[in-house]
Amino acid sequence: MKRLILLSLILFGCSQEAIEPEKEIAEKVATNLDIPWSINQQDGIFYISERVGTIAVIDGATVTHEEVLLSDKLSSASEAGLLGFVLKPDFQETKEAFAYYTYDLNGESFNRVVTLKRENKKWNEIEIHIDKIKTGNIHHGGRLEIGPDGKLYVTIGDAGDPNNSQDDTSMNGKIVRMEDIGSFKIFSTGHRNPQGLAWHENGTLFEAEHGQLANDEINIIEQGKNYGYPIIEGNETKDGFVTPIITSGSSETWAPSGITFHKGKLYVASLRGEAVKVMNVETGNVEQSITGFGRVRDVFSDGDALYFVTNNTDGRGNPSEDDDILYKLK
Repeated sequence: MKRLILLSLILFGCSQEAIEPEKEIAEKVATNLDIPWSINQQDGIFYISERVGTIAVIDGATVTHEEVLLSDKLSSASEAGLLGFVLKPDFQETKEAFAYYTYDLNGESFNRVVTLKRENKKWNEIEIHIDKIKTGNIHHGGRLEIGPDGKLYVTIGDAGDPNNSQDDTSMNGKIVRMEDIGSFKIFSTGHRNPQGLAWHENGTLFEAEHGQLANDEINIIEQGKNYGYPIIEGNETKDGFVTPIITSGSSETWAPSGITFHKGKLYVASLRGEAVKVMNVETGNVEQSITGFGRVRDVFSDGDALYFVTNNTDGRGNPSEDDDILYKLK
């Protein structure tokens, strides 16, 4: 079933083009997902993490919510649960994936990164890689991506404490990378709540993160660089810190989440902005804002088509019939 929505074009530096009042630009692939978070695909089958502690496996018209068996119960803190999820490069043989989740211990919330193994339509935690990353009620980060170098990259939020972002002894407010020996090293610092990672075809790493009261950011990430939070944000500059290439500005909030490159453009899932933002990273312009679906948590490209998933059942949206939904953009 297709959904009629509006495609609004935001063209910076140009007059707004005429918009067809109704245009079918996306079709439903799967419905009734349960707070989906991260989209993966292997051999045409989608594997999507759900914050409640399940993996939605979408094979054609069949949707199965497979249980994830973890060593600790998921936290009930705001924004917490089973978050980042990425299939390992050898998933076809090993049935293994990395996952990021929030749990409670002695009245405190923590994040960890683990390996899950799929067996008999269940996912079992078989190894813990990072543990006891302190977190609060908000700003968990949680995005997992495999880089062109074959290594795992992890975004970790500041746990609601801005001081963590500039503390070199803390992993909070950082992007970290798993090294060959299984240890993790800080890759970049000075982040608030990094939510999206994607590599351009030329190997450049891009990141999306939430600003404070607007000033959401798209950054080019380089190893060892400091991205300034909370010392600078938005378009501010200061020696020793990196200013974003694109920002929402001080009067608009996107709350960006997952990002991906698709046919040369950067697609950005937007929660509070309730859109998929289409960005030209060469010019720094937001060229399109695809709206009409509510909160958008993640985007995924298979090279031919662009997919995105809504997050209207996360307690902050307005769910409609069939929410949450995996869509395919035409």
